[in-house]
Amino acid sequence: MLTAIVDYSSGNLHSAQKAFEKITALHNLGTVVVTSDPKIISSADRLVLPGDGAFPSCKSELMASEAYEALVYSVVEKSRPFLGICVGMQLMAIKSYEYQETEGLGWIDGEVRKIKPNDKSLKIPHMGWNTLNIECNHPILDHIQNGDHVYFVHSFQMMIKNQDQRLAYTDYGTDITAVVGKENMVGLQFHPEKSGQIGLKIIENFLSWSP
Repeated sequence: MLTAIVDYSSGNLHSAQKAFEKITALHNLGTVVVTSDPKIISSADRLVLPGDGAFPSCKSELMASEAYEALVYSVVEKSRPFLGICVGMQLMAIKSYEYQETEGLGWIDGEVRKIKPNDKSLKIPHMGWNTLNIECNHPILDHIQNGDHVYFVHSFQMMIKNQDQRLAYTDYGTDITAVVGKENMVGLQFHPEKSGQIGLKIIENFLSWSP
């Protein structure tokens, strides 16, 4: 089994790669490659899309990358399991309003907007450990409990329109979407590669998932 972490010049690739390599080696779950090669992406068994920075620049970099068409083909046409991380999850939305209106991939029925906590003492970005509140059973969350801590770094959030696609949220002065899912696609607002044993378990769940 080959898992391809998509390199489009926008993402914490090294940390993600190390975490995925650790789990694949520990549980004999195939191999991991960081790549922008469309041939490799088209033939990969699983796809991971990281993302750091602003939505518009990440979308622009992805669209300009040779990986883009292969990624869409693999995820949409071939129904390969897909995981978006941080801005990689936000890119799954219909659109974003970060700095400007920017179209997303349109895979999840939601919009990306600035976090506005009801408690004005809470600072933006939302940065650090926070708890998960699980709303829907899903293989990506197997053996994950309500109250488990994961690591967030973001100023914008995905506002879900179809609640069936929101699997978990966290509380930061307002409900913030933490995990989304639809068909062969899942997304995490937090960084599993920075979330200790809980994050590694979620990576293992993704690599073991058969949608």
